[in-house]
Amino acid sequence: MNDTNLCPCGSGTEVTTCCLPYIQGDKQPSTALDLLKARYTAFARGEVDYVLSTHHSRTRNEVKREEIEDWSKNSEWLGLKVVEVQAGQASDEKGTIIFGAHYRAENKNQEHWEKSFFEKENGNWRFLDAQGVQVGTYRRPEPQNGKKRLMPLWEWEEI
Repeated sequence: MNDTNLCPCGSGTEVTTCCLPYIQGDKQPSTALDLLKARYTAFARGEVDYVLSTHHSRTRNEVKREEIEDWSKNSEWLGLKVVEVQAGQASDEKGTIIFGAHYRAENKNQEHWEKSFFEKENGNWRFLDAQGVQVGTYRRPEPQNGKKRLMPLWEWEEI
């Protein structure tokens, strides 16, 4: 297996056995994380229809196809980093995931960090909405247990 066959989601497996079956409609993601990875892979492959079709109907009207298509096709997608998953399992109805998507656009490496909200619709996971997340290091103003600790900012502040 060469690197061009690897799934962009970072699973280390071939795209044909990882996210492509979701994108092609052969199967549905069983978890919110599976959907997130498939949507990232769709962005990386320029599969805009999948990105749109997996958007929840309650918020789908807020999405502009041209913007998604432009971002998808004019970026080189470099990796996905998931830092927190709350719920979103097969038995859940809702889930939240904090992640960073790394990409190159306009000759600059960039990162897009967000807290994504997922919800099942007619039994299938859908992307509902997102909040931008600021990343960096945050020093708590008061030490806990006498210790000063640096924490990732995404744990403390959202924008």
